[in-house]
Amino acid sequence: MTTETTLPPQGEKLQKILAGAGLGSRREMERWITEGRISVNGVKATLGDRATVSDTIAVDGRLIKLDAYASGVRRIIAYNKPEGEICTRSDKEGRPTVFDKLPNLKGERWISIGRLDLNTSGLLLFTNDGELASRLMHPSYTIEREYAVRVMGTVTQQKVKNLFDGVELEDGKARFTDIVESGGTGINRWFHVCILEGRNREVRRLWESQELTVSRLKRVRFGSLIIPDGLRQGQFQELQKSDIDALATLVELPSAPSYHKKPTERLKKNEVKAKKVKGGRRPSPHAKQRSR
Repeated sequence: MTTETTLPPQGEKLQKILAGAGLGSRREMERWITEGRISVNGVKATLGDRATVSDTIAVDGRLIKLDAYASGVRRIIAYNKPEGEICTRSDKEGRPTVFDKLPNLKGERWISIGRLDLNTSGLLLFTNDGELASRLMHPSYTIEREYAVRVMGTVTQQKVKNLFDGVELEDGKARFTDIVESGGTGINRWFHVCILEGRNREVRRLWESQELTVSRLKRVRFGSLIIPDGLRQGQFQELQKSDIDALATLVELPSAPSYHKKPTERLKKNEVKAKKVKGGRRPSPHAKQRSR
């Protein structure tokens, strides 16, 4: 009597590899596979296919580099974005981009975790882990973002209550989960506010809904990470493993090996002291001091 042995499936699901390589979310990769845009070793892929890093994977005929996914090393850098930089890899108008000053990655690329608009400064995170980036940006994980904002106009208790309760914007209802007054006089007052989404210009549009103008806006926290002390505008800093693991835990990803710099390797001018956040003290990431 012959006993047949069923071998376990080889490799990882194709959409997981593509997401890990930074091409998009797993759901988006599944759509690309369904649309026939993906091939493995020259054969058009179908949903359910598996692959390994030794396979030749292409999107629309273009070969995909899998170095970062193969290494399993997870890296994140924090960048203190100045006003005037755009969050794209290149710009037809020749404006500076947030990618211009980032360190080079061999065989892989930095993936931006969300965006900040042209006139917003502060904390912007980049990673080589596409799955981590996708989850941290996805609304279902409700990652808290904290901003220091200078508001021009008369901020009344009723307007603050409206912003807590939620207001209708053109793309749906939005609200702040925290509002902490943090300095200023007259019609120029500073606040620290928190939101759970990353919609375009959401903080500005919320204040504008109350006939108030945002004159300065800086992101000071993303999830568990506060902008590092010592990080000046236009400079970056590699995160330690504990900070990386904390962010991964927020989106239910396991710990992964982290990048370790060689003794002779430095971030040059990027490991420096930070400017203090303008507009008074920065509240605790979990502060619940609210004004109603």
